Amino acid sequence: MGSIPRILIDSAVDIVKGVNAKALVIMEEIDEEEIPAVDVTVVMVGSSFDVEDERVKKVSIPQNLDLNNVLNLLSAFLIEHDILHEGESFVYVTENSIGIKTVKRGISAMKSFFAQNQNVLQRLLQISIELSVEGREGNPVGTIFVVGDTRRVLRHSHQLIPNPFKGHRINVLDKNSKEIIKEFAQLDGAFVIREDGRIVSAGRYLEVEPKVIDLMLPPGLGSRHIAAAGITKLTKAMAISLSESGTIRIFKNGLMLLEYNPRIKY
Repeated sequence: MGSIPRILIDSAVDIVKGVNAKALVIMEEIDEEEIPAVDVTVVMVGSSFDVEDERVKKVSIPQNLDLNNVLNLLSAFLIEHDILHEGESFVYVTENSIGIKTVKRGISAMKSFFAQNQNVLQRLLQISIELSVEGREGNPVGTIFVVGDTRRVLRHSHQLIPNPFKGHRINVLDKNSKEIIKEFAQLDGAFVIREDGRIVSAGRYLEVEPKVIDLMLPPGLGSRHIAAAGITKLTKAMAISLSESGTIRIFKNGLMLLEYNPRIKY
């Protein structure tokens, strides 16, 4: 199934032992009989892999992310599952390389990505990546997706336009919803989405006063990203923002968890 050469997997196992790493991450799905014998947790990155071995965990990460963001999300996953802690390392192997990643201080904030709404966030991140690369009818698109804590989000926002999703039961996890979401992403304002993926509203203005809520963000962020960060500080929601320049950012608790521009080759 997988295309990682066996010699790379065996070499990665030797490196795990040599550097006292806490986990081995295989960046592709491989057949069950190919899982190496190693005294640490093995993590498989894929979309359909299923294995009953208690040493093996499977994680699905959105496609098209650059390696650095993938490794950061893997770090968060390993921390959340108590496989390693800040300052410890894991070894990863791809179809043509082996690397060592040490978990940096502060990365634990990203573990929120692997909450109950992980599938919803991944779906929206994939849609954001497509919008970043393709735009809509040849034009760049900027938008915000706010996921979870819907009641409080609605209290801290108001409609800019009549809600196009009122009375409808459209869920971001439905295959047929993607084109609808892309179409309404051209509207001003944010999407408000329940944790189960149902779209509550679009065209929503987020009522955020950055100076009042004391956001700790990198300099140079535009108003859309600041609004996305702010709503996650005021509520328990997570937010994905897409700028017209193509940059995608994920926010939780007012902090930026991920930053990625699919238009740029890293």
